[in-house]
Amino acid sequence: MSGIVPAPASIELRDDAAPFRLTDDARIVARGAGAAAVAETFAARARAATGFGLPVVDGEPAASDLAFVVADGEAPGAAAEGYTLESGADGVRIGADTPEGLFRGTQSLRQLLPAEIERPDAAGEPTGGWTVPAASVADAPRFAYRGAMLDVARHFFPIEDVLRFIDAIALLKLDVLHLHLTDDQGWRIEIRSWPELTGTGASTSVGGDGGGFYSQDDYRRIVAYAAERFVTIVPEIDLPGHTNAALSAYPELNCDGVAPTPYEGTEVGFSSLCASPERAEATDRFLADVVREVAELTPGPWLHLGGDESLATSPADYRDLVRRIATAGAATGKTIIGWHEMGASRELPPGTVAQYWSFVEPEPDAAELTRSFVEQGGRVIMSPADVAYLDMQYVDDPQGPLGGRLGQDWAKGPTTIDEAYLWDPAAVVPGVGEGDLLGVEAPVWTETLGSISEVEFMVFPRIAAIAEIAWSPAGPRDVEGFFGRVAALGRHLDALGVAYYPVRGVPWVE
Repeated sequence: MSGIVPAPASIELRDDAAPFRLTDDARIVARGAGAAAVAETFAARARAATGFGLPVVDGEPAASDLAFVVADGEAPGAAAEGYTLESGADGVRIGADTPEGLFRGTQSLRQLLPAEIERPDAAGEPTGGWTVPAASVADAPRFAYRGAMLDVARHFFPIEDVLRFIDAIALLKLDVLHLHLTDDQGWRIEIRSWPELTGTGASTSVGGDGGGFYSQDDYRRIVAYAAERFVTIVPEIDLPGHTNAALSAYPELNCDGVAPTPYEGTEVGFSSLCASPERAEATDRFLADVVREVAELTPGPWLHLGGDESLATSPADYRDLVRRIATAGAATGKTIIGWHEMGASRELPPGTVAQYWSFVEPEPDAAELTRSFVEQGGRVIMSPADVAYLDMQYVDDPQGPLGGRLGQDWAKGPTTIDEAYLWDPAAVVPGVGEGDLLGVEAPVWTETLGSISEVEFMVFPRIAAIAEIAWSPAGPRDVEGFFGRVAALGRHLDALGVAYYPVRGVPWVE
């Protein structure tokens, strides 16, 4: 069993052939544009774990070396993120058409190495040494967009926590981190033209656990760190509902001109930007300034503008506000993403992407609203709440790593890892097939999660199921084989110090 999650498109393990043995003599021979940077990222981790020098060099590889190659014709089907990996007694070679594909290959190599490769302390060789089994891998992803979402609005998470989360999802070949930056409980991104958003607006969180925000330099640091791991940051400014933090900071955004108090609860649907003509100047200036500043900070192509649970807004006002919000967002040159409720508007900018968050069996109107995006030239990200929301409780409701019980159960109750694994994104919404999908995303909402260890405990191992659905070829799912590979992944998570819940059914290694 390979132990690689997500499962490669093709893998052959040659049990009768000698493995590659990584020694202190090894070099990483990097060839092609961008190969050296990917090699350095891999080498930094491997040096820390092994104590070996592992210089990154140019030249001809020897049998003791690892070759990382970027060149046309290396990836299966010329896939941008595709790669091949060959390992055996005569070395390791990863080939890709792009640095991005090469990086994905290094994540498979990490999982083929002993789990101790994740340790930061060079604690000594594992039993059997630093070996890679003799293998041939040819791999490429099913979907281009393979995301995780971290809600930093309900509870704020410092920069180092976000970087830690990026590292963990990159191991599973996820390539998008959607940051839910604003909500009723907190505004978490500095907007210099509206400074009180991160004053009053960032002052608290759920339960009064304290506030916080990212300065623009903080956000740039997150974006740069993610980019080194070929993860794209998608910022979300949730509009027109979920806006109490903004409304509490600026009275002129409220229809009555009175700012509400900062909010520390968990109810939804009570707040909204004002659609009144009397507030149009302030509202439109706010929209233009906020999306412009966030877009300028974000090199990725997407800008998420929310649109969900606007229960305090009349249907007519909602459609009006969505038109204005989407127009402001599109003016930045970004492709807009919105939760599927935005499909109520028939005036979305061309290419606007739906993020579907209803159930595997769609609730009333959810399918129709989602198809509206496709009819207007957009695509769909699948995040069905009953299988992909990773803050849903585990079936046996365990205590979290810091004590207490975590998660929610509104999405048809607790979610098992089997349920997270056994669904097909192309079979959820009638009329929305494979070609209409941009990809898949697994959100984690943090109403009940106040630390990164609690986030990890709820996310892992279920995110491995979502990663496999997003990356691996469509078709029948082998639950037993998946569970075996998740058990191997668990050893890597242990070495990384990533918290996870050892769900039943997986043959975890003691």
